Amino acid sequence: MKIAILSRDGGLYSTRRLRDAARQRGHEVRVVDYLRCYMDITSHRPRVLYQGEDLVGMDAVIPRIGASQTFYGTAVVRQFEMMGVFPCNESQAISRSRDKLRCLQLLSRAGIGLPVTGFSNSAKDIGGLIDLVGGAPLVVKLLEGTQGVGVVLAENRKAAEAVIEAFRGLNANILVQEYIKEAGGADLRCFVVGGRVVASMKRQGAEGEFRSNLHRGGRAEKVKLTPEERSTAVRSAKEMGLNVAGVDLLRSNHGPVVMEVNSSPGLEGIEGATNVDVAGKIIEYLEKAVPTGNAKDKSKG
Repeated sequence: MKIAILSRDGGLYSTRRLRDAARQRGHEVRVVDYLRCYMDITSHRPRVLYQGEDLVGMDAVIPRIGASQTFYGTAVVRQFEMMGVFPCNESQAISRSRDKLRCLQLLSRAGIGLPVTGFSNSAKDIGGLIDLVGGAPLVVKLLEGTQGVGVVLAENRKAAEAVIEAFRGLNANILVQEYIKEAGGADLRCFVVGGRVVASMKRQGAEGEFRSNLHRGGRAEKVKLTPEERSTAVRSAKEMGLNVAGVDLLRSNHGPVVMEVNSSPGLEGIEGATNVDVAGKIIEYLEKAVPTGNAKDKSKG
């Protein structure tokens, strides 16, 4: 099987692990900087070109699209889809999960547990928005934020009003959510591949830090999920249409609640904490999912 990994940097841990796992299983793989791709968009023969080379004959692509490059990255994935190449995650599913508001709306419609969340446009509605989520303390999140950037814990009402006013003054789109105090600054990262959880870890925030992101000094350890947590993670990935996803949960007094569904979850933290070959699980999934004979069909043109 010929696999393209769409990644800006071939030296990143996740990219290297996926490349090595594919090669170890006998596949031909190359890393492609999706921002250097350009596309011939025609009805009879859509093409993706990379540094002047026509990328033909690919059987599957593994998108590792950065959050700030979602628009162009998903356009490249979509072009491969138009060429009949199997995507590990479809372009529409990536876009759906990247839009945090849309993601939460879809999960809510499916009856999946969420923290109480509010969204508004006008600064005149700040008081009602704070009351909606149960008052302070509460969490304010930038819709465009990643890795804990743009996430603020407002410990009292005045602080909440000031933070929301500041963000809205910059025309930033924000979500306001209830603060799940009982989580104790920890969350669960559930790694879903092909409709099942293949690895899970608990991430604990650094001392005095309510955000559990490993990039912010948090620590990780292997964790055993409850059946409800496992089901919530699988349902969340399915609702987004993602075959590979990192689903972040909090343990609340009313059951697991979903904080985020990530379409390009990192492998370093989860593999280090669990000793599970997650990269290998992703390649195994592709081996089962790519239609039989796909490689032979692609080689003809």
